Amino acid sequence: MKKKNEENRNGVTGNQGGITRRQMLKGTVTAGILASTGAMALNLTKGDANAAESRVIPTKWDETLDTVVVGSGFAGLAAAAEAAKGGAKVVILEKMPVYGGNSIINGSEYNSWDDKLHLREKHKLGDDSVELHSKDTIKGGDFYGDPELVKIMVDGATPALNWMIDEGGAKLRDVLNRTGGHSAYRTHNNVEGVGRGYTEALRKIAERYGATMRTRTEVSWIWRADTSGPILGIEVKEGGKKKNIRIKRALIIASGGFSRDIKMRQSFNPDIVPELNCTNHMGATGEMIRYAQAVGADTLQMCFIQLYPYAEPEKGTLDSPGLYPFRGPGYGIVYVDKKGKRFVNELERRDVVSRAEIATGSKPTFSIFNEKMIPKMGTMEEIEKGLARGRFVKADTLAELAGKIGVPAAALEETIKKHNQYLKDKKDPEFNKPITDAMIPIDEGPFYAVAQWPAVHHTMGGLRINKDARVIDIWGDPIPHLYAAGEVTGGIHGSNRLGGNAIPDCVVFGRIAGTNAAKEKV
Repeated sequence: MKKKNEENRNGVTGNQGGITRRQMLKGTVTAGILASTGAMALNLTKGDANAAESRVIPTKWDETLDTVVVGSGFAGLAAAAEAAKGGAKVVILEKMPVYGGNSIINGSEYNSWDDKLHLREKHKLGDDSVELHSKDTIKGGDFYGDPELVKIMVDGATPALNWMIDEGGAKLRDVLNRTGGHSAYRTHNNVEGVGRGYTEALRKIAERYGATMRTRTEVSWIWRADTSGPILGIEVKEGGKKKNIRIKRALIIASGGFSRDIKMRQSFNPDIVPELNCTNHMGATGEMIRYAQAVGADTLQMCFIQLYPYAEPEKGTLDSPGLYPFRGPGYGIVYVDKKGKRFVNELERRDVVSRAEIATGSKPTFSIFNEKMIPKMGTMEEIEKGLARGRFVKADTLAELAGKIGVPAAALEETIKKHNQYLKDKKDPEFNKPITDAMIPIDEGPFYAVAQWPAVHHTMGGLRINKDARVIDIWGDPIPHLYAAGEVTGGIHGSNRLGGNAIPDCVVFGRIAGTNAAKEKV
């Protein structure tokens, strides 16, 4: 039975001892090599037998590098740091003019059941564990996430956070949030309130071990000879010219997702319409996924694309005010529509909140909170800056606030009055939100509001990897010398990524990819 299953997996033809589809492809490539003056590269982007004819492996390389990391966000920097620490000579390639990608503008939310400061215990915020975080993550992704990969992420989250603090100098705010889809207070923020607080820590670690970075260097192809061989190198665009780089040890893909590529989004999920705004930087276009597919890499769950329900309504940006609705549910923030009424359980996960917002039929919706809650979500400095830009609205009374944001005053007052009573009763009969002692009633001013609306935020699908962060091919085997980590991969978050799980995913699997890449023989 095992032999039969293996034959079926490899696509053996009906006759005994027949050839596999892999062997057929290798035969095609070999025939191409013999019939030409240069070796034909593997290229599975076309459906015919002559697919490889458009790509010829360089006979002379313009440059030779040891280990190359594509992408300079959380995953790429973590991978570079560990690979360099392991003895590899690492070069990070970043196609944009500045480093960091989406990571540098990320909201700094980091889920970990513990940290070296023991914030959950310090603030008496209840219990948490690796098992509970894993359970929440699997459930939050509708059970599509790979339990093995989820466990690795959750297990590694605390050591990775402490590593950034100890070796990179990252600093945490003295607060812990419970955010949508989570059953415990485990979401950490850094003092900067943006991802830069972690990317700078990771960059320092990587540079300390000798990793270097090149910006404005875009990968335009991956070189591989056949379906069994290793990655040979890459083609890049640099300074307006193309050049070919041979890679001796390993290629690590950490290039992020494809939220900015409307055509790619639409091909996998037509419901993510072009009219939706996007929180991502302009370089999140997914071409590295396509290049990896061309050399045999498998992908999974590409149709799972997440909306961020709290983006700035007009442009879709993920700014500092847009993080307060995410951080606030564990402390009693209330979401209302333009009628001044609640429309969802504020502790629901992002996809549920986004759909509920769209279902109101009226853009935007609002988050309501008071000044007592601000230290739990951010700082007064952030509030003042948001007020100056018109993102936050402030009033002494709820009626005044309602007038400023254009909702019926009586309805808003009634909504907040009922919610305050739910906190006293420890029960939410409207939306069944879990009530905790940490939640603060909105009974004293000043009162605040921030407008919000869904925007495309994260692509959960991507390259298939195993526990070692090695990229798996379409036959289920690791591609030699090829690794991946971060949003470019799939299979961890399932149908929906819980907020705050992105950074531990990137950093944990980036570290794994870098550690294992450094062990590759040159």
